[in-house]
Amino acid sequence: MENIHIQTNPKVEAVFNNYPNFIQKKLSNLRKLIVETAENTEEITNLEETLKWGEPSYLVKKGSTIRIDWKEKAPNQYAIYFKCTSKLVPTFKMVYKDIFAFEGNRAIIFQMDDTIPEIELKKCIKAALTYHKIKHIPNLGL
Repeated sequence: MENIHIQTNPKVEAVFNNYPNFIQKKLSNLRKLIVETAENTEEITNLEETLKWGEPSYLVKKGSTIRIDWKEKAPNQYAIYFKCTSKLVPTFKMVYKDIFAFEGNRAIIFQMDDTIPEIELKKCIKAALTYHKIKHIPNLGL
């Protein structure tokens, strides 16, 4: 696939650098999976990396925002967040109920020692990045 243009807000790097060392690698891996998925999705030519609610966030035209974060109040887990009013997480729960842990209708939660099921997570990421194109398809085409 061709490289896409990634527009990065310089404040994102500062947020990554402020995370404790043990979580930086985990969140960097989620970021890598988001970027790889965007690069391998034909219709995506631009990916914006910015901050929303102080969290690293990823936006594309015709997609739904994806955020990643770790919170001090739940130090043993980290998450990838999706728009809670979308069909994304409810659909992920139906399709991947035995693979992922969820928080409400807004996030997939990972424990520190989890091995990330990358193939399935990339399908979820792609669904978010192409959401406005696929939201009418049963089970979002998963």
